[in-house]
Amino acid sequence: MDKLAQLRQEYMRHQLTEDMALSDPVSQFNVWIHEAIEAGLPEPNAFILSTVGENGTPASRTMLLKGVDQGGFVFYSNYNSDKARDIAFFPVAAMCFLWLGLERQVRISGPVTKVSREESEEYFHTRPRESQIGAWVSPQSQVITSRQELEDRLNEMTEQFKDTEVIPLPLNWGGYKLQPVEIEFWQGRPNRLHDRLLYSEHESGGWTIQRLAP
Repeated sequence: MDKLAQLRQEYMRHQLTEDMALSDPVSQFNVWIHEAIEAGLPEPNAFILSTVGENGTPASRTMLLKGVDQGGFVFYSNYNSDKARDIAFFPVAAMCFLWLGLERQVRISGPVTKVSREESEEYFHTRPRESQIGAWVSPQSQVITSRQELEDRLNEMTEQFKDTEVIPLPLNWGGYKLQPVEIEFWQGRPNRLHDRLLYSEHESGGWTIQRLAP
């Protein structure tokens, strides 16, 4: 515990001022994630998704962002998973992106809806064939007896689809879109006096930008 308490990292790489920030948070996010990609950071589209289920307990897991536009942020999942059950019960979630190499974090929150079946199919068929088969194999979040159960199921489904050119999208698999109502951009700064700009959506459209104390 002493070693943990002594860990220190001074953040000195960038700054985020109001005059630097774009008026639209999705555009600002696109700038930052592009810079994360260009910097060669590992898994720049990885984020933590937090949901709340029927028991009121929050749950978090790492996901991969697969699309972003003015309508929101898109990710994909098994619709029988724990996260899917949480979203069905309480269709609001939070995302957190961390790009340590750039000393940056983005937090996003808002309502979540399923994307269309057509959009899910379009993305599904861009995945490697093995990943498409994997979506048929895994009963995500359910208890299984062993790793061998998955391996056996994989062999089964690989054999089943061996003569199938286009693997069909499973009924229980598809996309979600989180429509942001708040997006906070955090830029590490020296002396723990970090820059935090919070974008909040107006009911009539547009965004308010406020600076938060670190």
